[in-house]
Amino acid sequence: MANSRQQIKRAKTDKKRSAQNTIFKSGMRRAIKAVELHIANNEKDKAQEALTLANKKLDKAQVRGIVHKNFVARHKSRLAQKVNAL
Repeated sequence: MANSRQQIKRAKTDKKRSAQNTIFKSGMRRAIKAVELHIANNEKDKAQEALTLANKKLDKAQVRGIVHKNFVARHKSRLAQKVNAL
């Protein structure tokens, strides 16, 4: 347990940020799954729209430091390949 007031405040803000990051990360995962769902249903137009949203969420997650840049590059590339293959 934290002893100083500063560490107590720090623990509180860490908890709040962790919750925000978890919410953002799950939204990012939902966006990726939406693209994969449209790909599975052979809906190219909807898949492209979902891909732009997923790319936006992935980029934002990278800027916030939630995920690594290679994770973002890998997912964007793989999703784009799948959409273009339709």
